[in-house]
Amino acid sequence: MAITRHQYRIYIKAPIATVWNALLDPDFTRRYFHSTAFDVPPTAGAEYRTSMANGVPAVDGTIEVLEPPHRLVMTWHVLYDAAMAEEPPSRVEWTLSEAADGLTQVDLVHGDLARSPLTWAHTRMGWVWILDGMKTLVETGAELPPVADADADVPDDPAGEWHRAQGIACHNSVWELIGEPPSPERDEELLRRVYAEAYHWQRAARATPVNELRARYMLAKVLHAVGQPERALHYADGCMAMCVDLGVADFDLAYAHEARARALQALGRTDEAAIAWQAAKDTPIADPEDKEIVDADLAEGP
Repeated sequence: MAITRHQYRIYIKAPIATVWNALLDPDFTRRYFHSTAFDVPPTAGAEYRTSMANGVPAVDGTIEVLEPPHRLVMTWHVLYDAAMAEEPPSRVEWTLSEAADGLTQVDLVHGDLARSPLTWAHTRMGWVWILDGMKTLVETGAELPPVADADADVPDDPAGEWHRAQGIACHNSVWELIGEPPSPERDEELLRRVYAEAYHWQRAARATPVNELRARYMLAKVLHAVGQPERALHYADGCMAMCVDLGVADFDLAYAHEARARALQALGRTDEAAIAWQAAKDTPIADPEDKEIVDADLAEGP
């Protein structure tokens, strides 16, 4: 599943009612939440706005759930930054529960960030500081020191970093699903995930041509798995062409041969498949662990 949310959990040494009050009471929130507070007490189903101590608007949205002292869910639309204000609302969900030894478990999920890469980037570490500040204030009565540089943890290319995170998540999710028994539902989901992976890597920060090469390999692998050998061979040939053009060898080259062999075998071109398979097996692999993995994948024929 793509990374479209941030998720956090902390434990605070205080009764749940105290932590809930710290979440809503302006006297508390202004001390750890970047000097912001609700303009008026939140009400379930009503719109809300938070503002800084100097009156500058911070965030607005709708209170979707308000269940004291356990749950607060709100849409989240940034007002303090012009670029982020152009992004669609996301959703913030607080869940408080009593834990052992007088602790309160605090779960925070900031979701629905698929179309809000700037908000995704700015809140990724921002929530960490807020949660740490909340915990410190409730437990000790002291505030964390001011943030030296509010943008220190924000990447230079937040949209590109967001795409990179999505590419990694999509790639991992393809591997999770590809071993499942074939079915129309699995095949459709695999196709959606692998094309999403290629889309995000094409736009990812710090991506190199090797990332495109590997995206083509994954497309070839998935298309073979869902019974589309002609399209699989198209991407396997593209992967091989990039290996040649870029001078890429080692396991990338071995897997390019492997992808071609499987697609050719599925198309009934067995002689060509055997040649490609042998080329995969003959490709030198420098790292012993990589070689072990490649050898295991090539233990049987295409």
